[in-house]
Amino acid sequence: EIYSLHVDCKVTSRFAHTVITSRIVNRANESREATFEVELPKTAFITNFSMSIDGEVYPGIIKEKAAAQNEYDTAVSQGQSAGLVKITDRKLEQFHVSVSIAAASKVTFELTYEELLKRQLGKYELLIKVRPKQLVKHFQIDVHIIEPQGIHFLEADGTFMTNELTEALTKVQNETKAHILFKPTVDQQRKNSELDETLLNGDFVVRYDVKREATAGDIQIVNGYFVHYFAPQEMPVFPKNIVFVIDRSGSMAGRKIEQTMDALLKILQDLRPEDHFNFITFNNKVVEWKSSLLPATEENVASAAALVQTLTARGGTDISGALLAAVAVLDGAQRLPERSVSMVVLLTDGQPTSGETNVEVIQEKVQKAINGKYALFCLGFGFDVSYKFLEKMALRTGGIARRIYENADAALQLQGFYQEVATPVLMQIEMQYPENSIEGLTKNNFKLFFEGSEIIVSGKISNELDLLPVEIKAQSHTSDLTLKEEANVKEKEQVFQNQRYIFGNFMERLWAYLTIQQLLEKAISAQEEDQKALEAQALDLSLRYSFVTPLTSMVVTKPSDQQQKELANKPTEAG
Repeated sequence: EIYSLHVDCKVTSRFAHTVITSRIVNRANESREATFEVELPKTAFITNFSMSIDGEVYPGIIKEKAAAQNEYDTAVSQGQSAGLVKITDRKLEQFHVSVSIAAASKVTFELTYEELLKRQLGKYELLIKVRPKQLVKHFQIDVHIIEPQGIHFLEADGTFMTNELTEALTKVQNETKAHILFKPTVDQQRKNSELDETLLNGDFVVRYDVKREATAGDIQIVNGYFVHYFAPQEMPVFPKNIVFVIDRSGSMAGRKIEQTMDALLKILQDLRPEDHFNFITFNNKVVEWKSSLLPATEENVASAAALVQTLTARGGTDISGALLAAVAVLDGAQRLPERSVSMVVLLTDGQPTSGETNVEVIQEKVQKAINGKYALFCLGFGFDVSYKFLEKMALRTGGIARRIYENADAALQLQGFYQEVATPVLMQIEMQYPENSIEGLTKNNFKLFFEGSEIIVSGKISNELDLLPVEIKAQSHTSDLTLKEEANVKEKEQVFQNQRYIFGNFMERLWAYLTIQQLLEKAISAQEEDQKALEAQALDLSLRYSFVTPLTSMVVTKPSDQQQKELANKPTEAG
């Protein structure tokens, strides 16, 4: 039985550090398996795990993946076990370990993971999956947030909340800090008085946003590391020129094509009058709805909606032909708004089976045709797509790839994705810092900035600077912008100094987390020799800061009377 389950989360300037501690006692009079199962966000990196059984501690050790695999293979000659981490849904992966404990023994499991919260549609979201599968005597979720910019709004909720459970939730906040505590009693956890079943099954979510005063963003500095957050408010929106490229091959038949139709009908309603758009549908044939881009007038939108409702799915998949046709439509477009953003949105659920089928050739052709002019967004529907291929193609053009999970809310996932890219407000953003005083600068050039998101740049201040000057250059719909700001290093260092509960090197870890994420993303679309160099850098940081990333593994050792070693690897969307 789990007699205590604590989730302790500290969010310091968007960087979330979560520790989950589960204490289990074996009340039977013989040995039993004790299981620890946690679902954590895919965007997080595990940084620590330990088991202590009757006072003896068994820590997880993070090593380079190949070295860990060798050690594991030596320990387990009787075939491979499944590994401790697997993807469970669109946002989560699951860490699962079990250990056999003697009668009346106790075991404590502790897992730590970290992530940088990403602003989407105007808010940060901290997701804690709650699924104890039994009533727990001491259950609590403890979230501390500290945001020097000030907390603009804050909400906490659970998908499993009832009136009784709401009473177990408290929220205290002032200007820059918040504390959320969810501590239901055993009675409050019960489904009903007769059964020992728990109501706690679902998502506990904290959403918030920060105040933004300064136009050139906000700079924070701790122990010589800085982070710069930039999310300008109330900017005019660029008109979009958007070509939707929709797969209607045989495998899309049924539920997928219906959900695609639902989502497209909603997306059409969201187009702005100044936007221009076109549709290309494809199976083994590529069909353009119109020969050129049309303005998103009421009439044109209605006529497109009528077309969407007639979509049927059959035939092969000519991804290459469809994308090249989309690029040609944008290339040939006339009388478009002078300052506007052009993009191609591809939705497909399979591999290329007709026209050009070699994915490398398709990538080359598409990249060459786009030639840096447009962003390509690739949505892969389900698990028969080559996600790697879509991701590489998107990243090479400054776009992004997403997997759409085939379940009830697929249409919402499609709409949600569109909303994120629907309002571009800046393009060609350059974040400039004094070159000779900054080391290890993360990515500082961005192709597009969408309203509701946030640009984050981090680095290390190398010499004794008193003032850190920054300059941001970007194009908005109405003008070219130059924003300047100077941060007083000593003053900024003071901000976090007197904070009791934050962990001291969080800013350095934030920098390392962001750097690793960006190196891995860059490696996806790089040429082979560059890829090796980028991965070597990411591996070095993963080991130095002990993160379980796709390049490292955690070796978990168990007591000597059991299968001795297990591996925790980081799964990726591309598999």
